[in-house]
Amino acid sequence: MIRSLQKWLSDPQQNAIAKYFWRLRKPGMPTQEVVLVQCVEDLYCLGIFGQIVSSLRERRSIRAEQYVLRSLRVGESRSLTGFAVSRLFINELHSFKWVRIYKSFCDGVAYRSVSMRPICDVIDACRAWQCWRGLTDKDSLLGLQMDGIVVGDLINDSFLRFKPAPTLDLKDIYLPVLLWQAYRDVRRANEYFSRARPSLYLTSYSTYIQHGIPVRAALRNGVRVFSFGNYQEFIKELTLQDWVHTKNPDGYAKAFFELDRQNEKLALAEQALSARLSGGVDGATAYMRKSAYAGSADPVPDVRGAVVIFLHDFYDSPHVYREMVFPDFWEWLCFSIETLTSANVPFFIKPHPNQIGLSVGVLDEIKRRYPGLSMIPVGITNRQLVDAGMSCAVTVYGTVAHEVAYLGVPSIACAHHPHISFGFCRTAQSRNEYEQLLRGSIRLSFDKEVMRRESLIFYYMHNLHLSEEMKVLRDDSMAFRMNCENAGEECDLVGALKQIAMLPGYRQSVARMIEAYAV
Repeated sequence: MIRSLQKWLSDPQQNAIAKYFWRLRKPGMPTQEVVLVQCVEDLYCLGIFGQIVSSLRERRSIRAEQYVLRSLRVGESRSLTGFAVSRLFINELHSFKWVRIYKSFCDGVAYRSVSMRPICDVIDACRAWQCWRGLTDKDSLLGLQMDGIVVGDLINDSFLRFKPAPTLDLKDIYLPVLLWQAYRDVRRANEYFSRARPSLYLTSYSTYIQHGIPVRAALRNGVRVFSFGNYQEFIKELTLQDWVHTKNPDGYAKAFFELDRQNEKLALAEQALSARLSGGVDGATAYMRKSAYAGSADPVPDVRGAVVIFLHDFYDSPHVYREMVFPDFWEWLCFSIETLTSANVPFFIKPHPNQIGLSVGVLDEIKRRYPGLSMIPVGITNRQLVDAGMSCAVTVYGTVAHEVAYLGVPSIACAHHPHISFGFCRTAQSRNEYEQLLRGSIRLSFDKEVMRRESLIFYYMHNLHLSEEMKVLRDDSMAFRMNCENAGEECDLVGALKQIAMLPGYRQSVARMIEAYAV
């Protein structure tokens, strides 16, 4: 056990990256210019954040500080003992290790999500208890603000992820714990950003309490925030109007028609999308362990004229896109099942190909609640379902919308999803509108050639519409991410970082961040 702990505390790849950054550091004069980075317990973020800070130091005199975000732990609410162990031991052990590693390029700790300030924490606990007692429904939570910062969606998604649970229970005692943590994080973040006024904040994601609250507090205090959390671009600057780390899809259709050599661009998109539909995993779906189009020998059910509901992972953050009609995927699925059943619309349910193990239990509960559901084996591909005659795809915001559009099938969604500017996916903005779309789903009719062309336009704009320099940077950083997730001792992560730092697109990104100092 002692050897295992020593190995965990002294991971060869983490140490190699840390030593690399220590070698890049040079003594400098004290400065008032601060760059804040998340202390993300992840090799990819460690490498990218450290490389960026090192590159900034070559051009400016800066002080780099780290925000220690660890506060919540999956399953910590299962017992009082488990909660205490998580908060007093496990979190501290993890934080100790990663703070030490991030010191290779950071000058100090800005603030910690779980630092103790007894009087303030007691006040926050009282506020959380009163807030919890005043919640009447999920909508009252989703609209919740704390000291001017909207936090309800972050708390909702944190409950799903860290409880873990497929849907929020307003009576669960873990909810006031999350409210308490949110009050603490809002207080700490507002205090830090209003005092330190960093020029930049580098973050991985913008979902959940530990990611989202600092992002929103920074933006509210006029700090420029850059996210590295999506798979379509290396870097995204967040704003008060667009605070999600996913790529902004607004205006895709309009912007495409302003481009030249459109047919060449559509050919590139078709080549890439066809490869995905043949069972490959492209850069846009690199997060998936298994392709939704991998081959299967399972018999295909008779889906002729039927709607297919394509499930999401119940424990993912549902509010990774804005304006979602439902608070979570559980309520969305139940509403969809009940609506289609009452309208006598034939439908099937297709599980997510990369759902976590806990989702199996959720599906079992769905089957008990709604006996007689027609489930599609997870091995059946989406192309097989289209070939078998399905009439419409139902999703919240999934990639399946443009995939089936390419194959000639329309879809229905209910969030500000990536396909929002295209006609092949009908988007509901309310439960009533969603219900009406479901009731008329088998009558949806679109020109298949128009849908096919629109799906290619979407694919190009979402995944390929980058300068050549930024595309190379995106692809190389994605390869680095994949290597970090499967890093063996023989993998040269430091060499990969050096290569990334030499790319023209990387230098452009650093120059863009330096502009923050002049704002």
